[in-house]
Amino acid sequence: MTSFATTPGADVEPGVQTTAAALARWACELQPRQADLDLADIALIDTVAVALAATGHPLLAVTAGLPEPARWAAQAHVVDYDDLHLPSTTHISTVCVPAAAAVGGDARAYLAGAGVMARIGSALGWNHYSRGWHATSTTAPMAAAVVAATARGFSAEDTARAMALAVSSAGGVQRAFGSDAKAIQVGLAVEAGIRAADLVAHGASADPRVLDAWLALVSEPPFDLALDSAEAVPGGLAVKVYPCCYALQRPIACTSELAAGLDSAQVERIDVWVTESAIQPLVHHRPASGLEAKFCLEHAVAVAVTDRVPGFDSFSDAAVRRPEVARLTRSVTVHVAPGGNGLLEDEVRVALTTTDGRELTGSIDIPPGAPGRPVTRDQLAQKVRDCAGDHADAVLAAGWGDIAGLLRGSTTPTTQKDAS
Repeated sequence: MTSFATTPGADVEPGVQTTAAALARWACELQPRQADLDLADIALIDTVAVALAATGHPLLAVTAGLPEPARWAAQAHVVDYDDLHLPSTTHISTVCVPAAAAVGGDARAYLAGAGVMARIGSALGWNHYSRGWHATSTTAPMAAAVVAATARGFSAEDTARAMALAVSSAGGVQRAFGSDAKAIQVGLAVEAGIRAADLVAHGASADPRVLDAWLALVSEPPFDLALDSAEAVPGGLAVKVYPCCYALQRPIACTSELAAGLDSAQVERIDVWVTESAIQPLVHHRPASGLEAKFCLEHAVAVAVTDRVPGFDSFSDAAVRRPEVARLTRSVTVHVAPGGNGLLEDEVRVALTTTDGRELTGSIDIPPGAPGRPVTRDQLAQKVRDCAGDHADAVLAAGWGDIAGLLRGSTTPTTQKDAS
């Protein structure tokens, strides 16, 4: 493991390098493999699709006065259908795709930022997330700075300075989940990272040790940056198949399978067994809105029974008010085992008790869409059609130079659901 300076204010000793310098050098030297470029292609298509799914969402009016990078990132994140990097618990593409669109970046610029975000987030580890930090927002400024720096051909030294300058905007907490603030804090972080690169381009100075000082404050060393990994994004990306928090993907998949062939009126009780870390972001239990429902385990398994394959309508304000969904939500008992170190810790077990006394049980360890069960091109194409409607063909054919135009010129897709 490489040794890094992680003591706030410490001088860099001989043989010890700053984290910012190491990551900047990695980003500048990155030569993507075909597998990396394939990942970037999927990330582009998936992220633009979920951003278009939010066209018409009330958040877009709220953020109308923000710069484009902030608006686009918030738009890509608000329906919670964007991909996730599991080792870092960060939504990498909702940060790095809009950042690339804003600065004219290509797949390499995306991968440089994505790789840095994955490495910083993984170095912070579950300890950082479990304290209540929103890891996507805390790592986004540095990642967006690298996307912009790469697109503009910065040297490694200037890239490190851009990351260091971006640290001042690294924040965001999980208590924001279920409100507009979750997507907004991601958008602001992306814009701040690009702004940091702009300032460095105009001559701003910054001490690369700032990143090490911040890492030591918000998590615990030692930090392994996986600089020797052959993958640009170590561990790959998980593509969601349901438009809600990633922690709900397993419970929904398991419950939906158990409920096949049942009428929801036949289900009297739902029991769910999970490990504590696997439900860390699920901060709501009796949701009052569609946004809160996206972070509610009880609502998620209820709509898995009523809707079989939950979609946008399942996480709307109207869905929360549906009497049958409310009944099933109240019927859920969650059994939580302490501990754990991630959203896919152990397995999720579900039991449905029917009105005639039967108990149907099942379990799941890896959800569909995870790197261990990746989406197929056909599944991705169907997701794009569900999200983008009449714009689906344009999204599926999009290249990196097309993103900004799609985001600027999108109109409400014909299949758009009320995501509020």
